Amino acid sequence: MIRWPLTGAGFLCLFIVLGVVVAKHPLALDLAVTGAFYGLWRGTLGQVTSLVSDLLGIAVPAVVAIGLLTGAILAWYRGSRREAWLVARALVVYGAARLTSWLAKPLFLRQRPREYAEFSYPSGHVVAIASSALALVLLCRWLAPAMTRWAALASSLVTAVVALTRLLLGVHWLTDTVGAVLGVLGTGLLAASVVRLLPGPISGPAHAA
Repeated sequence: MIRWPLTGAGFLCLFIVLGVVVAKHPLALDLAVTGAFYGLWRGTLGQVTSLVSDLLGIAVPAVVAIGLLTGAILAWYRGSRREAWLVARALVVYGAARLTSWLAKPLFLRQRPREYAEFSYPSGHVVAIASSALALVLLCRWLAPAMTRWAALASSLVTAVVALTRLLLGVHWLTDTVGAVLGVLGTGLLAASVVRLLPGPISGPAHAA
C-alpha cells in the first residue's frame, strides 16, 4: 500500500523544512516557551526532571533495543521463525528512526537555548523514546492487534513527557521536540514500509480471499 511510504515521506519533508527554518533563528513560539521555563532546571525540580528525562529518554530506549534483540534471538532459537523475523524487523525500524538524531544534529547545527553539549535539532531524547514507541506499536499491530491503540496512546503520552522534561531543563527549543517526532515518524514509517511491517497483517475476508 502506497499510503504509508507517502505518509512517511511527508513527515520527513516536514522534518527537513522545519529544521531549515529554525536552524539559525528560533521561532517566536520557541522563545516564548523557553522564556516561560527559564531557570526551572535549577534546584530540586531540575534534578528530578533530569532523572525522569534520562530514565525515559535514555534508559528505556536502551532496554527496548536490548529487549528486541534478545526477543528475536530467543524466538529464533525456539523455532518461532515468524515472530523472530517480526521482532528483527521492528529492531531495524527502531535503528533507522534513531538515525534521525545522529545524522540531523551535525546537519542543522542548531544551537541550544543554553550552554549544553552537542547541537539541538532534533532532541535526541525524544527521538530515542519515539523510536522505541514506534517499534513497539508496530509489534502490537502484528502480535497483539487489540492492544495497538492502547500502545499508541501510552507511547504518545510518554513521548510528550520526555519532550516536556527537555523543555523544563532548558536544553531544547519546542521545535526540537516537534521535529524529533516528525523525523521519527518519517524515517520510521518509510523503514517499516521497506521491511513490510506496514500496512500490517491481513485478516478477515481479505485474508481468506
